[in-house]
Amino acid sequence: DDDDDDDDSEEGSDEHPVETDAEEVAEETGDEDSKGDVPDQEADQEAPVRKPSQEEPGDADISGDLNHEEFTDEKHESEFSLETNFIEECADQKESCSSAEAAKDPFKHHMDEELNKKDIDNILAHSKSTSQVKWPVLGQLMFSSTMEKFGMIKPDKEVDIKHLHLHRPLESTWPKVNSSFLSKQPKSKDQPFTPLQKELFCIMNSYKDLFYPERTALRNGEEIRHVYCLHAMNHILKANAQVLSNNAKRRDQKQGDEDDEFRDQGLTRPKVLIVVPFRESALRVVQVFISLLESASKKKIDVSNKKRFKAEFGSDPDEKPPNLKRPEDYEAVFVGNIDDHFRIGVAILQKSMRLYAPFYSSDVIIASPLGLRTVIGALGEKKRDYDFLSSIEMLIIDEADIYLMQNWEHVLHLLTHINLLPLESHGVDFSRVRMFSLNNWCKYYRQTLLFGALQDPQINSIFNKHCLNYRGQVAVRNVPLVGSISHVVVQLPHVFRKIEAEDSVSVIDARFHFFIDKVLPEYRDAVMSHTLIYVPSYFDYVRLRNYFKKEELSFMHICEYTSKSGISRARHFFLKGEKQFLIFTERFHFYKRYTIKGIRNLIFYELPTYPHFYSEVCNMMKLADGGEEATLTCTVLYSKYDAQKLAAVVGVERAAQMLQSSKNVHLFVTGETE
Repeated sequence: DDDDDDDDSEEGSDEHPVETDAEEVAEETGDEDSKGDVPDQEADQEAPVRKPSQEEPGDADISGDLNHEEFTDEKHESEFSLETNFIEECADQKESCSSAEAAKDPFKHHMDEELNKKDIDNILAHSKSTSQVKWPVLGQLMFSSTMEKFGMIKPDKEVDIKHLHLHRPLESTWPKVNSSFLSKQPKSKDQPFTPLQKELFCIMNSYKDLFYPERTALRNGEEIRHVYCLHAMNHILKANAQVLSNNAKRRDQKQGDEDDEFRDQGLTRPKVLIVVPFRESALRVVQVFISLLESASKKKIDVSNKKRFKAEFGSDPDEKPPNLKRPEDYEAVFVGNIDDHFRIGVAILQKSMRLYAPFYSSDVIIASPLGLRTVIGALGEKKRDYDFLSSIEMLIIDEADIYLMQNWEHVLHLLTHINLLPLESHGVDFSRVRMFSLNNWCKYYRQTLLFGALQDPQINSIFNKHCLNYRGQVAVRNVPLVGSISHVVVQLPHVFRKIEAEDSVSVIDARFHFFIDKVLPEYRDAVMSHTLIYVPSYFDYVRLRNYFKKEELSFMHICEYTSKSGISRARHFFLKGEKQFLIFTERFHFYKRYTIKGIRNLIFYELPTYPHFYSEVCNMMKLADGGEEATLTCTVLYSKYDAQKLAAVVGVERAAQMLQSSKNVHLFVTGETE
């Protein structure tokens, strides 16, 4: 059990011996000389953003604030029970079941596959064969699998919705639910999917794991959300129909005819876990689910606790922040209710849906990493529960890049607690449990779908380490040909300086020493005033801030915890040149997106997580006073462990040259007037 006592760590390798305790944040919120300032956690009316929960010192103790008012629906237990309900097989269903089509159902194939010990050993040995192939829309795909028969698949040319094995009513509801995306497609007559959805669904429906790192809120986020909701709903309806129909068969069976053919469930009921960052995202998932069940008929389906759900997950239209100019990608991510502490169970039975179902009576759980973290708990805590994760058959992690800005530890914590044998039986009928669940092999049958906006080492790492599906993995691996540096419009020399380090852990210290020994001395001269230092990691930020204080340098600092008055003061002193340096965290930029005026010298202590932040921050310099653009400078520190981030900024070819070159300094010039 990899329980970490230190919930403040951003990434395992980032552990500097720094203070990150309650005084730390109090000091940030109080800032330099505002003794009377109340540390107002949410004092920023400009962008009503809930605190990023990453380094929150109290993070581990917040389980209280969701629990004591947490509502679960008790009264609909029996109508949504899988044990006591039946499907009487009506004629049309018999017909659909007996056809040869049913034998080809991917769900059935996936769940009925019998693995043996040797297969499991191969998966654990990571003895995979990989192959690369190009698909028309997704581009470069990397297929990997340990079992030969589950190798590469080809994309469907045309899709006939009747042959997709969609459970009723999805075949009739999907085209309607998806119509807003289809209307934008030129030649999509009768096609149920957009070209992107078609290829994604083809992979999802093959039950392989999928990593798609090109999902952005602006471009294709909702199109992707719709297609994974279709896949999840299809899985749940099929799984539940199998249980209900077996209930009926068992009821009609003669006494004493006990046999093994009714093994149709896991050790606990939840089958699908959908991880999303904000309440707004959960609201959208539930809305797609509802429309998938009711679009076909004029009759609305019965959804219990819908009003309460809308109140808790919706947003108040009157609470619009003042009209501030923010980039459109910011507006698309931070829309609606952006609280990041929630979890909700949903049960689905034939034509009705129960929101706020207790977890052990739910088919799908929709939650944020923080919402799960506070119920999973940590080693030594009295009240903790993760049995409900034991039989998850499909894990969908959407908007994965945002968790890097919240708290990546929570995602890792979840992955170490999923598909473990439950500690209690939770009233399960063992004669109905699938053999692979009893063997504790659930994780080899779990399909993981991972969507994000970035190729990032930490996201890649969970895909490589925690996805053990016997059907294999598919990752989209397109390389950036042009980097975000091409969007810099300011006339500016960019000096890239390479740091040498033995491994990805020692690079942290190497970067710090390189910065204070080689870079900082060049900037300590008063001529180099107006220097902004952009720092992605909070730990590096604290370390630099402590060093600057010790050296009594003239500086201000802003991070995601700084109070509004602290931010205003820092921006003012920096603009006027009264303080020479401004240290600035990436998370502050992510959550606030303020424009910092007066930058003349820019230092990227490390390359940004989001490549477009590079050009965004560089372009702030065009607002530098006095038009002395010739004196602007930009310095970037990088190492061989930043290959992906470097490629995203300068393009893949240049990045390769810079990493292989014996030279440690490379110069780019942007904004040259022809």
